[in-house]
Amino acid sequence: MAGLVAEGLTHDWGSRRALDNVGFRVEPGRFCALLGPNGAGKSTLFGLLTRLFTPRAGRIVIAGHDLACEPRAALARIGVVFQQSTLDLDLTVRRNLLYFAALHGLSGREAGMRITAALERLGMAERAHERAAALNGGHRRRMEIARALIHRPSVLLLDEPTVGLDAASRRAITDHVHALARDDGLTVLWATHLVDEVRADDRLAILHRGRVLADGEAGEIGGADLTARFLALTDGAQA
Repeated sequence: MAGLVAEGLTHDWGSRRALDNVGFRVEPGRFCALLGPNGAGKSTLFGLLTRLFTPRAGRIVIAGHDLACEPRAALARIGVVFQQSTLDLDLTVRRNLLYFAALHGLSGREAGMRITAALERLGMAERAHERAAALNGGHRRRMEIARALIHRPSVLLLDEPTVGLDAASRRAITDHVHALARDDGLTVLWATHLVDEVRADDRLAILHRGRVLADGEAGEIGGADLTARFLALTDGAQA
């Protein structure tokens, strides 16, 4: 079972049910947008997918590995870009990536080759020796995506990766990640509350109040107006 599979995921925060029987599947080479308003349960879902905590019920399979039964094998196959930046702003781009590579047991020539390849893939090679603090928001995000690719994952998880970026930077980041799915065969789960980041040929799961309300091709779900469809499904929540 390749790609990413979630089945019957349920999770509570005290008396509040954050996720209620959530399930979806993303095939290799597909970009899946997880679209939902703030508070829909997207970050809770990402916490389960990255095993920051475990669900009350349900099953997660990552690149054929059951997360509960084979956690190390499953987690080794994912790259993650969290909503909040985790860069060391005092280090250069390359030093940040070298540190991350070392955490995965990579060093020397192999680490250097992978870092160079990842930076080139994201259009960041010329900034390798700049301090992270000197980068704008869009380039910091590209750097974080490059970092998530160093250990060659097969599943890439991105939790609201364009928050705070301008329109041009958001478009550039979404273009890069779509290319990773299309050209490199990555399984991509992209969480967002912004309808304009979803393309008609994307896989789409709409999450609201902890439940998946629609799951399929974005063009089929949204028809001629995905924004209107999204607002109708989420009771007019902010898109």
